Amino acid sequence: MADQNENFVRSAIPATGTAEPTERKAQPADSGTDTVTPVAQPRQPTDQSATTGTSSRDSKREASWPSVLFYIHLNLLGVYGIFVLFSHTSAITFVFTSLLTLCGILGVTAGAHRLWAHRTYQATPLLRFILMIFQTLAGQGSIYDWVRMHRLHHAYFRTVDDPYYSDKDFLHGQVFANIRKLSARQEKLLQAVDMADLEADRIVMLQKRFYWLLYLVLFVLLPINAPLEYWGDTVQAAIFVAFSLRYLIVLNVSWLINSAHFIWGLDKSHKQSDSNMVFLVTKSYWPQYHYLLPFDYQSGEFGNYGSGCTTAFIRIFAATGQATKLQTMTTEAVKRGLSMAVDSGKPIVDCLKQTGAEDMCNLQREHYLQNERLH
Repeated sequence: MADQNENFVRSAIPATGTAEPTERKAQPADSGTDTVTPVAQPRQPTDQSATTGTSSRDSKREASWPSVLFYIHLNLLGVYGIFVLFSHTSAITFVFTSLLTLCGILGVTAGAHRLWAHRTYQATPLLRFILMIFQTLAGQGSIYDWVRMHRLHHAYFRTVDDPYYSDKDFLHGQVFANIRKLSARQEKLLQAVDMADLEADRIVMLQKRFYWLLYLVLFVLLPINAPLEYWGDTVQAAIFVAFSLRYLIVLNVSWLINSAHFIWGLDKSHKQSDSNMVFLVTKSYWPQYHYLLPFDYQSGEFGNYGSGCTTAFIRIFAATGQATKLQTMTTEAVKRGLSMAVDSGKPIVDCLKQTGAEDMCNLQREHYLQNERLH
């Protein structure tokens, strides 16, 4: 089982929220980690006001007006789709829309997020192809672009360079950040994100090359044409329910991956009475735990741990042999890691990785079938 602890010993992206936009040592191309390569720092001008002005310009984000208008129209059409759902929609269209919605969400959570962005498990070509199709059904851009943005989000979590505005509030993280262009500085940092592992994945690169064709066929034409062509439902049901309402739900659920910590994470303005590390040994604050140890396949995007739909999906495919090398943390590993951090004075994340790697070497391959969870 020594091959199961790869993610523990890798140099993962800064997950403690203390990452500074300074130069970083590049990781090997095949490491598959969420790191950014060095970004050349401009020579500092002697005039302090010039420095402030340049920094402000580099960090300024303009509204993407096509995205703003699209999001406004999508909300209007999607909300109207709720009315159509209960008045002009057949049961089979409801089931069909629900299935496409679930597939799209799993494509982002189990695919783009846990498989490709954080390498929490490995997948066979068949499962990767299925997840690629599912991710296309989410309408979130290609896997490659989604992962690159998410890795930048983790690398600069809770800083001004975080593309999802995690230093502000939920509304900025959930909506505003997604309808604004990146700043000039963020564009440079985005280009520096290490994507060698995805560039070596033929399925990811195939989707990247033909994304807009796949988007048109799978995301647009399939949900609109199927209700009209195969079971004769109304045009309203096809456009406002199967397309607009589905898109609105998948879009906002997918955006929650980057903003859920505002709801289920630790509040920056409220310190827990015992310790802010309480989320490591309780069932609270799992999104915050994810930013510390992003390689755990069980960490939930939406305020749960080990009991969500995405985790169950991964376990099912692990039982069929399609998903392997599932990375996780045991209760005992967390306890030993916290004790080690107190005794040695080493960073908590480093200690947790070390004890986690030791436990992964001893766990059976079918550990995902057991009831071991962090409590």
